[in-house]
Amino acid sequence: MGRILRAFILLLVTSGLHAQIYEVGLFVGGSNVISDVGATNYIKPNDLAFGGIFKWNKSPRHSWRASFIHAEISADDADSDAPNRNQRGYKFSNTVDEFSAGLEFDFFEFDTHALRQQFTPYVYSGLSYFRYSSLYVENGRTESDGKRNVMALPMIVGVKSNITHHLVLGFEVGARFTFVDDLDGSNPENEDYAGLKFGNYKNKDWYVFTGFTLTYTFGNNPCFCPQ
Repeated sequence: MGRILRAFILLLVTSGLHAQIYEVGLFVGGSNVISDVGATNYIKPNDLAFGGIFKWNKSPRHSWRASFIHAEISADDADSDAPNRNQRGYKFSNTVDEFSAGLEFDFFEFDTHALRQQFTPYVYSGLSYFRYSSLYVENGRTESDGKRNVMALPMIVGVKSNITHHLVLGFEVGARFTFVDDLDGSNPENEDYAGLKFGNYKNKDWYVFTGFTLTYTFGNNPCFCPQ
């Protein structure tokens, strides 16, 4: 059974290589967090984010996409315009390791095999799975309660253009809605720290990646004609 499964997967991969265009490349940019600590700006990169990206272009208008991004996230109440946060004086830092997969949709046709200059806005969404440190704040100090793995919903908008026959440059902003509220330590998941909660319990944390993608296209010219 295992031998048949491996043969089937190999058949799919080899047939796909002769029928589609692929992209592989890098994401480099910045990150920020939207939470109960720090500034309330939605887009304000203050830490480094970087990773890899892969696309399988199924048509000139949509692609299956996967990425892995590592980022530092941090916030400081001293950077906030809210007086109550300034007086409180909390701050934290955390790390995020995110794997995301989903669908990218181009507003205009974008044929990676074409030689002409092309440009299009795009949107992306799917599912993200990320690892971070669960935090809590005690006596004004932010502490870690171990690592957690959870899901998030990515919502990305961007623009891209081919700068050579094989290179595509993009710029995007992507917010991730998480299902947790302890990226900043404000609402610990561990009930042992329930008495240390603060902030708005109803609002979950978000993190945002803003940056550039540079991908290299390869594979034979696909036929996007109806079958």
